Amino acid sequence: MPRPKHVPADDLEFPDALSPDRPKGDQLREILESVAVDAGPGRLIPSERFLAEHYQISRSTVRLVVNRLVADGLLYRQHGNATFTAERPPTQIDMLTSFTEDIKARGSSPGTRVLLAVVESAGAEIAGRLNIPPGAPVFRLERLRSVDDEPFALERTNLSLDLFPGIDAFDWAANSLHKTLEERFGVVPDWNDTAIGAVLPPPQDAALLEIEPSQPCLVLKGTLHAADGRVIEAGRSLYRADRYTVFTTARRSR
Repeated sequence: MPRPKHVPADDLEFPDALSPDRPKGDQLREILESVAVDAGPGRLIPSERFLAEHYQISRSTVRLVVNRLVADGLLYRQHGNATFTAERPPTQIDMLTSFTEDIKARGSSPGTRVLLAVVESAGAEIAGRLNIPPGAPVFRLERLRSVDDEPFALERTNLSLDLFPGIDAFDWAANSLHKTLEERFGVVPDWNDTAIGAVLPPPQDAALLEIEPSQPCLVLKGTLHAADGRVIEAGRSLYRADRYTVFTTARRSR
């Protein structure tokens, strides 16, 4: 669903004071959690300065609490210091299906902005992951993906040009990679090796995702395989952790 318009926080109810008997940070977290759940998405949260002065606690404590709730997906930040209540639940993405088809099936509108689409020589790391000789030609594709005009992820992937000749000639702002691989090359993704971790985004990536550099993201480094064991692609992508989760399917080894 599209992100709702922002609503001022004037009518949000906050306690006048905190109890002296419990840690103030814990109390502030509980207050903001309650507001985030009860107020609905897109509600403007008072500034860190206001909260610090109102409850007589340090700005650093307020910032830690807000950062935690951003990481948990209850709040989100936009450029500047504005913080809003987030939509819930986050969207789940199946890593073995087409991003475009998956998002459309959920009733939302996918978007793609191509940042880089070049043919280059494979370095040792990419060559090893693709099972090709170092120096072999690879197609490197970097895209900014969005859902209902909201930045979703930075997807960076590499494919063997020998395995997929002509893959660099497509318009990747309009075409689905997985659908193209299936329809044009007869290759269907079957399983994925992926390592998932939490990172702080580089400033340039944070700007593209429209988040602050202090906001955690999910980094996914994986290789996608066909049923016959061939490596389809090797990538490293950055997902906004405040808005989305990643859904994967595991199979028991035989």
